[in-house]
Amino acid sequence: MMSSRSFAPADLLTWPLIGSFLRWRYARRTMQAVLLVATGFIVFDGLLGPQQAPKNLATVTAWIHYRGLVVLALLLVGNLFCMACPFMLPREVGRWLGRRLGGQVNVPRVLRHKWIAVALLILFFIAFELFNLWASPWLTAWIIVAYFLSAIVIDTFFRGAAFCKYVCPLGQFNFMGSLASPTEIRVRQTDVCTACRTKDCIAGNRQTGQRGCELWLFQPQKVGNMDCTFCLDCVYACPRDNIGLTMRLPTAELWTDPRRSGLGRFTRRWDLAALMTVLVFGAYLNAFGMISPVYVLERQLMAWLNVQTEAPVLLLIFTVGLLVIPAILLTLTGLATRWLAGPVESVGAIIRRFVYALVPLGFGMWLAHYAFHFLTGALTLIPVSQSFLNDSGFNAGEPQWQLGPIVPFDWLFPIQAVLLYLGLLGSLVAAFQIGMSQYRRRHIALRAFIPWAILLMLMLAAALWIMFQPMEMRGTILLGV
Repeated sequence: MMSSRSFAPADLLTWPLIGSFLRWRYARRTMQAVLLVATGFIVFDGLLGPQQAPKNLATVTAWIHYRGLVVLALLLVGNLFCMACPFMLPREVGRWLGRRLGGQVNVPRVLRHKWIAVALLILFFIAFELFNLWASPWLTAWIIVAYFLSAIVIDTFFRGAAFCKYVCPLGQFNFMGSLASPTEIRVRQTDVCTACRTKDCIAGNRQTGQRGCELWLFQPQKVGNMDCTFCLDCVYACPRDNIGLTMRLPTAELWTDPRRSGLGRFTRRWDLAALMTVLVFGAYLNAFGMISPVYVLERQLMAWLNVQTEAPVLLLIFTVGLLVIPAILLTLTGLATRWLAGPVESVGAIIRRFVYALVPLGFGMWLAHYAFHFLTGALTLIPVSQSFLNDSGFNAGEPQWQLGPIVPFDWLFPIQAVLLYLGLLGSLVAAFQIGMSQYRRRHIALRAFIPWAILLMLMLAAALWIMFQPMEMRGTILLGV
């Protein structure tokens, strides 16, 4: 059995310093506490500070730094932001209240799906544009407060990390991005788990009082990162030190469809397929909402609908962009695959299997979009923090409002293009490997792959066109650029 104290390059928990810290039982609580304090300052400034988006901690940190850092963490490591999520501490309050009120109950079977999260994501995408959330520190702060309250209420009544698994839109985004991440929490040696009788990783360790996985991901049968919050509870609970945070080939978990603990098979779940679809096409729509052609389209639609408000126009755009266009594209691609590869499976089954091939490119689109805002506004945290400290009675000096970009503007599009091409590469590899997994024979797999490759190339072209357009530098101060 490999000890976590024996250095293994592929296992982050064996690394010096980093591994020692993560193996510490209170590591996660420490990270959560730090972020909770920071979130408190952010909410305070959002509610009571200057209501200019580029000069308020709430809007700058939420819409520039958080989004940029979360996709960077997913790309380079994994779901680190769920690991350190400050909303998890209020969940502990909910658990405590639940015990005092008579105990938590299991989520009803009828609600054990991602449809609620899908609906919340769509509502958030619409609200982001309708209410200009990026420009409102006050609304941004109240969204954070609503998150805390939701986590407390839901976990007061339901067990199994119900808020994280079935509700949290941020968590669903992290789950999607982590499908393409280079690390995974998994067992080190399967024979050790085979001989285990106590199943501490999911049942909890009675000797230490450490709970097992709240999301009911049984480690010996866990496959990939979907629904995994990187909480490390299973690591702390395992008495045999047989669980690691190991390196892997990014996107590899998309290629096969085994039965996954806590999830079942991807191909049997329309809710997961819908979640991936909304997040992939939502990346395009979210970026499209920040370039000039969208305003031309909105004016034309307002004239066509004979309305004076933006709400019905946005509802139409998002209905078409998140529901109609994806349904048409996926159906046509599924039909083409069935025609080329043979009528072995239904079109629905083909879509549910191949839709995961779009994830790397969709995540690449999120990366390219958020990279623009982060790279053009990362240093704004310095003057905003100076301003906050000055307003709080501390002398932090004159805010350096001229700070903003961390790379020359000429570098932005090449960086975005590289991220998109990497996403395309991951999607093409995933699509072909999915074809091989489904059809076994290479020539049939290639025929099944062709329609998805064409769709991916069209999506790349659309992504490059969007990124090539001038994009609003939301949340930053323009300095004559």
